[in-house]
Amino acid sequence: MLLTTGQAADELGCAVTTFRRLIQAGVLPGLSRRGVRVMVPLEVVQALRDRAVAPLERLQVREIAVLRADVAKPVQEEDRQWLGFSATLPPSDLLKALQGWWRCDAASVAAGEVLPVTLSGYVVAVLTQLTRWEKDNRGRHGFPHAVLAGYVTDLVRPVKELTAPDAADREVADSLLGTHLASHSGGTIAYVTTQSTPV
Repeated sequence: MLLTTGQAADELGCAVTTFRRLIQAGVLPGLSRRGVRVMVPLEVVQALRDRAVAPLERLQVREIAVLRADVAKPVQEEDRQWLGFSATLPPSDLLKALQGWWRCDAASVAAGEVLPVTLSGYVVAVLTQLTRWEKDNRGRHGFPHAVLAGYVTDLVRPVKELTAPDAADREVADSLLGTHLASHSGGTIAYVTTQSTPV
């Protein structure tokens, strides 16, 4: 059974524009077209609807930052060509597209030790090694030494690419990628309580 994007969004309880970001980012398999309409297999929507919540309680910190990304768009900047997330970007370009510059509390981002990247409420990438940051003349922060610990190329199964050289970073990325992680913020960075007590 195939659903329209509007029907799929209704099933997931989200806005059509929110669901379309997942399509544009290239993380949903099995899509087809009927004229100008994109059709979505019911099993894709069911997999997203039934997705487990991110196991934040496993993290040994009280709070983490969450990067609420948009679909990757081309930019003309000195150090990168893209801003945002797309499953089709090579890892080096994806890292550059996600590692700043945002208005945030950089010390809080670093204290969380891990930065899940969400698109439409699903974790599509994970950054680690956030202990060093820079600030530009607009008051925005970047994390030029961040590591792309992993990302998804298929959100439904999910298919994960674990790219960090450090085993602990790969492990945390594996636990978070593809999960559902709700966050609320007026900006790009949100802060989420883990319900965990540091040891």
